[in-house]
Amino acid sequence: MADQPLFLRSKVIVEPLIDKFFAWPYTMAPVQSAMNLAFLQVPLLESYLQSPQVHVAASNNPELRGGYFINIPEERADEVRDLLAAIKRDRAHILQFAEAVAAGQELLRANATGFDLTPLYPKLPPELGGLVELAYDTDNHAQMRFMEPLVYKSDVYQESRQSVQLSFETGIERPFVLSTPRLSSPDVIELDIPFRHDGLEELFKTRVRSSTLGRLREALGLDDAQASRLSDMLSEQPSLAEDRHIEGGGRIRYFGHACLVLQTPQAAVVTDPFISADSSAGDRYTLDDLPDFIDLVVITHGHQDHIVLETLLQLRGRVGAIVVPRSSRGNLADPSMALMLRNQGFPVIEVDDFDEVEFPGGKVTATPFLGEHCDLDIRAKSTYWVELAGKKVFVGADSSGIDPMLYRYIKQHLGTADYAFLGMECDGAPLTWLYQALLTIPITKKMSKSRKLSGSNAEQAGAIMTELEAKEAYVYAMGEEPWLGHVMATTYTEDTYQIKQIDEFLTWCKDRNIKAGHLYGQQEWRW
Repeated sequence: MADQPLFLRSKVIVEPLIDKFFAWPYTMAPVQSAMNLAFLQVPLLESYLQSPQVHVAASNNPELRGGYFINIPEERADEVRDLLAAIKRDRAHILQFAEAVAAGQELLRANATGFDLTPLYPKLPPELGGLVELAYDTDNHAQMRFMEPLVYKSDVYQESRQSVQLSFETGIERPFVLSTPRLSSPDVIELDIPFRHDGLEELFKTRVRSSTLGRLREALGLDDAQASRLSDMLSEQPSLAEDRHIEGGGRIRYFGHACLVLQTPQAAVVTDPFISADSSAGDRYTLDDLPDFIDLVVITHGHQDHIVLETLLQLRGRVGAIVVPRSSRGNLADPSMALMLRNQGFPVIEVDDFDEVEFPGGKVTATPFLGEHCDLDIRAKSTYWVELAGKKVFVGADSSGIDPMLYRYIKQHLGTADYAFLGMECDGAPLTWLYQALLTIPITKKMSKSRKLSGSNAEQAGAIMTELEAKEAYVYAMGEEPWLGHVMATTYTEDTYQIKQIDEFLTWCKDRNIKAGHLYGQQEWRW
């Protein structure tokens, strides 16, 4: 079997891990990763070890879905204790760096009063030396600007923290990725290799072209036991869908959540890929339905359900470039997605508003993105305008219609959209749910709840449609599909505010003879 041509089976998944926690943008970017480790993950592990049964019970309570509880059985608490001890021992300098960031912020709060900041540099914690600049905005509010490229070159960024687990998709919801670390398991291949490792690209290319067990074993550095488990993940035949390409015209396929695959015979563009591997489910498009080569992957923003490394790693080597919005350079809440992905081995194009990226027979234009980020100064977010096969498609993700005039400017610049895809998670999680580890001074619960991760409500979605004059409107990016639960932890009923708002918007569209829909599972458009 070592020399037999083989393909990766459909249901193989990869979980990228950092210190055994699931990797997402704020645990991949080094400054934000340090703060999440020190101020969220370590306290979470300590809390679990105090009362494992409380965490397990809370994890299985539907009303607490998406809460910060570790879903690991109490009989494995010793393994959690070992993980915590290893983090405190091996990542001590990273924990110290996070404490230094908090101390630096406090130094500015206490001493930056509008006068010269030069005397404060010697007072900064030594861990920050050479990695930050102190600056005022024009209202004399001081902040630290992190020199992100340098931080990636420092010992704060360590690829030794990275590993991956390979396993089969079971169809059973995995533990919530923001809270539960991944421990060893007999049915999982654990690889202590960085995400950029060439062996991962070699492995996942075998979805579309054959390799051999011998080549894969060498590429990944597997021992006998790992190679034996990998052999079970390989098949003599590929599992690719016959209709993954098209012969003429254009096609859009909805793969779930915010993932659209836009195709012509010449090219393919994928938005926010977060794709199921469960090819036996029969109710969705999966990795088997992707075209063999993807010209562009476009990422709208840096939340864990839109930049999904679990999917992106399986596409590396099959993508021309990943298009990401430009960050504000050094803002604590706004890490650079371009730096993040380049350091994982991806080809990246960074865009600002109205930058254009061409692909064969079409182009993608970055357009502004309002809202969704709890009023934090986060600029690495973009909607997109995709032109292909004579159609114009607005990819709105979780952006909000809080200022409809913005979309009037977009229409003036780019014309009328044929299709508009709009996110309507209009009552999202509060500020502290996603950003608590970055907040170095406490905020009130009332303040946190007033600043939510929210997209458009019915009125705002209607305002976007009015200004864009789009011919069709589709609500997506709601996190409703069952295979998204380990990342989304979203629960809706017909009485949920968001669902009622969607119904109100669909009625608004119907009253104006606009074709509209609420997407779920899979859907296709052809022309």
